[in-house]
Amino acid sequence: MSKEIIKITDLHRNFIVGNETVKALNGVSFSVNAGEFVTIMGTSGSGKSTLLNLLGCLDTPSQGEYLLDGIKTSTMSRDKRADMRNSKIGFIFQNYNLLPKTSAIENVELPLIYNPNIPSDERKARAIKALEEVGLGERLYHKSNQMSGGQQQRVAIARALVNNPVILLADEATGNLDTRTSLEILALFQDLYKEGRTILFVTHNPEMEEFSSRNISLRDGKIIGDTYNSNIKDAREILRQLPKSDD
Repeated sequence: MSKEIIKITDLHRNFIVGNETVKALNGVSFSVNAGEFVTIMGTSGSGKSTLLNLLGCLDTPSQGEYLLDGIKTSTMSRDKRADMRNSKIGFIFQNYNLLPKTSAIENVELPLIYNPNIPSDERKARAIKALEEVGLGERLYHKSNQMSGGQQQRVAIARALVNNPVILLADEATGNLDTRTSLEILALFQDLYKEGRTILFVTHNPEMEEFSSRNISLRDGKIIGDTYNSNIKDAREILRQLPKSDD
């Protein structure tokens, strides 16, 4: 039986807006096992961004429990949550969040800099390995402002992998990319899934669920659907069928 990476029980997150209490999350419960590729889907206002912040240990719930890799996070101090983020979670953002005019290697090394037990030569070796894993072995010293959007997202994925986290947490990771590049990034995520990586992909795009193994749908802060996909579309195969670009 697969290890349980995420366990959420009766999660609530309330915000005070003026004189009103807004229930962004209202009793959410689910678990994710190692090796799942889960899309979390919902329109604006569904609660998915709030859930992402809680999953990423960027926020704490108003009520309920969140266990990440068997560890209770809900009552952790801010410093402890920061340690969890750095050691257990690999973040991939829509806007890449790379340092401009900084090489791919330097960007990927960043999460390791905060670990005093990792010497500089090991940092570099691990960064190179992660970049090779995402197909950027030839662009180690290219700066982020010299790369395409797809290449920048690959650097961001390599950075997320470099600490060998228990989960990859992607926030609209193909949102800024054209169709071909989106499929290339999706194919990379599917490769990572086949390697046994655990992935949570937060998105508003309903087409995304066809490429993952499971889809959780949110509306008004509640789960309205949790389905498994027995017919996962192959992003690389669809990519092969796309017409060739004129340039």
